[in-house]
Amino acid sequence: MLRKNWTWVILGLVCLVIRFIAVQFPEATERAYSREFFPVVRNVIDVSIARLPFPTVYVFFLGLLLALGGYFWKVVQRNGWKRKLLFTGRCFLNFIGLLIFFFLVLWGFNYQRVPIFEQLGLKPLALEKETLLNELILTRDLLHQVRGNITEDTVAIGSTLPYGELEDVVRANIRENLYMMGLNFTGHPRTKQLYPEGLLRKLGILGIYFPFVGESYIDPTLHPLEKPFTIAHEMAHSYGVTDEGEANFIGWVICSHSDNPLLQYSGHLRLLSYQLNDLYRLDPDGYRHFLPTMDKGLRNDLIDISENHRKIKAFSLELSRRSNDLFLKSQGVKAGVKSYAQLPMLAYAWRNKLKGK
Repeated sequence: MLRKNWTWVILGLVCLVIRFIAVQFPEATERAYSREFFPVVRNVIDVSIARLPFPTVYVFFLGLLLALGGYFWKVVQRNGWKRKLLFTGRCFLNFIGLLIFFFLVLWGFNYQRVPIFEQLGLKPLALEKETLLNELILTRDLLHQVRGNITEDTVAIGSTLPYGELEDVVRANIRENLYMMGLNFTGHPRTKQLYPEGLLRKLGILGIYFPFVGESYIDPTLHPLEKPFTIAHEMAHSYGVTDEGEANFIGWVICSHSDNPLLQYSGHLRLLSYQLNDLYRLDPDGYRHFLPTMDKGLRNDLIDISENHRKIKAFSLELSRRSNDLFLKSQGVKAGVKSYAQLPMLAYAWRNKLKGK
């Protein structure tokens, strides 16, 4: 098909036209795609290729290598540089059209859905210093309380659940809480560890959802206390949440509302890190005065996580940040990579909603 016609170019363009229309009608996109079509995609993937005991993305890239080999074989068979050039151009454009088609059909149209925070009736606003400090105190106190349910030792927590068990626990919690929030919860998505170890972190990311195979992946070298939240974040993507800030928010809700103290601790730790960053930006002196108020065990955990981050350096954090920012903005996420840092605002709005404010 790629050799003889322009099928995938046409399908890719059709999907781009549909995407342009979907941007204008987010409510219709929410109903038709996010709540009707995408759940079918989710379940078909989960009962088929997701059952493979290894990351399905390996199969995807093997297919690409085979397709590339087939392309070179066909090029060699053609006589004359013009025929080779025309064939190459057609194959390239069809390949781009194929990627656009499957990206949008399998997941990408979720970018045009109604934002999750709007569906939940949340109105996130930038936090003033006093409000932020009160939120930090609340998060700190919750961490102190939850950590005591995990261990009474002040030594940094360096091991938790086996990965397979941890993935099952997070999935069970995410289903329950998405249902409570009125969002889609159908399916049995996987979040697998991607090898070789450190690859994702060297690319400047902790985890990734790969829509072409419908699976998400995290780096095996993540600190054990970061894995529960990161799995929840990536599984939120698996359920059709595209915005990074909203995926962070869903991950935090999943973890903080869990009965499992490990999940609670991991979720509140991630929220604390964003809150501390905001406090440092608003009031460096207040930041330095706040740090000693944390218990020794909590401080040791934060130090251990920080040391783990320093063990693996990204090839280029700036390149990773810029490319991710460009991709997110191209999909309609106006805040780009800054959307990650919206968690303190969304968490504050969610707590007020639960209080009836």
